[in-house]
Amino acid sequence: MANSKSSKKLMNMVYGLGAAVVILGALFKIMHWPFGNLMLIIGLITEALVFTVSAFEPVDDELDWSLVYPELAGGDKRDKKAKEAKDPEGMLSKKLDDMLKEARIDAGLMSSLGESIRNFEGAAKSISPTVDSIAGQKKYSEELTHAAAQLESLNNLYKVQLESSARQAEANQAIAENAGKLKSQMENLASNLSSLNGVYGGMLSAMNAKN
Repeated sequence: MANSKSSKKLMNMVYGLGAAVVILGALFKIMHWPFGNLMLIIGLITEALVFTVSAFEPVDDELDWSLVYPELAGGDKRDKKAKEAKDPEGMLSKKLDDMLKEARIDAGLMSSLGESIRNFEGAAKSISPTVDSIAGQKKYSEELTHAAAQLESLNNLYKVQLESSARQAEANQAIAENAGKLKSQMENLASNLSSLNGVYGGMLSAMNAKN
């Protein structure tokens, strides 16, 4: 045991000194100090020798802690049982079963629930024709409202046409009256021109007689 402790102490010292030599060699090389290459080579060779020696270092036997702590013996079996006990699926299934028992939910209750759902489905199917009829009435009402709106639009258009026809008739009557007035004025103008021609002819005759 004493030899083992002394050998471990010696190996620790060798590891520390070897690492120190490597660090010094790297420092000399990085700082470009004299003999930097030589120091780095010495450090790497030293580290290689240290690792070579460590390869032959004896391995300590593992201690049997079960001799000190008996409860560690057979720990694998207990761990397996503990894992099985902590299985989430098993715990969830057990809790679900307990909840169903407490709520008194059994196969009979589930069957009754299924029967109620089927009855509700049948009632819903029987209501379907009534719903279709209501939908048809609603569609007919919408079409009737649309037709009434179109009829109102036609009435408004007819009213506008009547008003336009009345205005056109009034305009035609005014045009006819203006045409009559224009004709009368033209006749008066023709009569006046004829009178002027007569006067002008008399004046010419009188002037010719004097000459």
